[in-house]
Amino acid sequence: MSKVKKARKLRRPNIPMAVGPITAAGGGEEAAATTVRPVRAETVNFDYTHIKKDLTRIGILAASFILLLVGLSFAMPYIVK
Repeated sequence: MSKVKKARKLRRPNIPMAVGPITAAGGGEEAAATTVRPVRAETVNFDYTHIKKDLTRIGILAASFILLLVGLSFAMPYIVK
């Protein structure tokens, strides 16, 4: 992979903007029969509830480990003594 970055104006999105009719190279009746409808811009609602649950579980685990380490840092001088 190259580390050269393209200028922002040269970047293109990786989605089809619009689709026109498809014509075969030979022409004829086959070409006229196959057409594709244009792409409509639809709003899609994604469900991220499972990701939110995973992130909260990770956050709770991280906070509990940090609290455990802080508690051990205060308790270790008395335990080791």
